[in-house]
Amino acid sequence: MRRYSRLLRTLFLVATLVGSGCSPAENGGETPSPIPTATQPAQIPISVYFTDRNLYLKGAPPFEVAVTRYVAPTSNLPEAVLGEFFRGPNAEERARGLELITSGFTGVSSLEIERGLAHLYLSGPCQSGGATYTIAQPLLRNLLQFEEIKFVKIYDSEGGTEEPTGPTNSIPFCLEP
Repeated sequence: MRRYSRLLRTLFLVATLVGSGCSPAENGGETPSPIPTATQPAQIPISVYFTDRNLYLKGAPPFEVAVTRYVAPTSNLPEAVLGEFFRGPNAEERARGLELITSGFTGVSSLEIERGLAHLYLSGPCQSGGATYTIAQPLLRNLLQFEEIKFVKIYDSEGGTEEPTGPTNSIPFCLEP
């Protein structure tokens, strides 16, 4: 019994010493980033497409331009791309003319991928305003970059899309001009 008690005290002491590194408060409120190892990098690059206003105004498609963002290597990459898409361009990207076209949608409520078909359910009100260029084009560009996705069905917040079945891309009725 005495041996286990000494072992527990030693383990407690080691844990206390290891855990006594600087706290987030001592580090400006930031939690230190994990140190990447040779087997797992801290972040991996992904491509996120935004609309280039300058190309759009010139009528020079494709209007979507990729930027690089970094995510955890354990991320679901299509979901990570959509999350970064809805975050929108940063200040530098906006200065280059990139913008987020949402057509009123505010985010993704779910993404299901099966047998090459992505079912993307959006949240928020659809407000295309009769535009011919909508959120559909950059969403398709973002998701079709993945080898496992051959077609994308985009649904509005009510669950509606024009072609819910079959091997074809589909957009909600509300995005039609």
